[in-house]
Amino acid sequence: MKRATALLSILGLAFVVLADPQIGQPAPNFTTGDIFGRTVSLDSYKGKIVVLESYYKGCPFCENHYQTGAMQELQREMHTNGVVWLIINPEGHSPAMAKQDWLDKKMALTDWIIDTGDSHIIRTYAMRTAPQAFVINTNGVLAYQGAMDNLPQLYPGNEMFNADPRQARNYVREAVLALLAGRPVPVPETKPYGCCLIYPGMPDAQLFQPPVNMRRR
Repeated sequence: MKRATALLSILGLAFVVLADPQIGQPAPNFTTGDIFGRTVSLDSYKGKIVVLESYYKGCPFCENHYQTGAMQELQREMHTNGVVWLIINPEGHSPAMAKQDWLDKKMALTDWIIDTGDSHIIRTYAMRTAPQAFVINTNGVLAYQGAMDNLPQLYPGNEMFNADPRQARNYVREAVLALLAGRPVPVPETKPYGCCLIYPGMPDAQLFQPPVNMRRR
């Protein structure tokens, strides 16, 4: 069986040795395809704020954001403010599956992009979890990276797993609204949480263990 480009675990964060993109520096450009067969380049969106979301269908963290409607509300809010919202699916679901998921969840996306076979975008952005967010300003500079919000206790089996993300502090919203207002991003970087991304060929030493605030009590 062909090994998936990126495997996922729901045990916690991935602590891997990767060169993180730097806040205040140009966001790594990429040129890739989308689920409709079109070519997409990050540079083509210069002049607009871009949110890049890592997503995995079936990940309980992602599913909680979408089942509550919190993520779709945020996406619609961003859309009305002229923000570009791109999803990248590390697992590489087929375009047909992605289109159906987009429709079923009523996502308010600009586009759903596909990573290359060697996980080039995931590696370049040092993505660790799904979900994870990157906010890029109108000049193509990385302004925020990390968790969607401050509720990492949403862990399967945890009594808080059904909490509504709309009640959390949303770092992506904060970052975008600050950029729109011409203010500094209040929290430019946080530790991501969610389903871990594990790349083929990673040494065992680069695997992970769940952080304290994600362990069952």
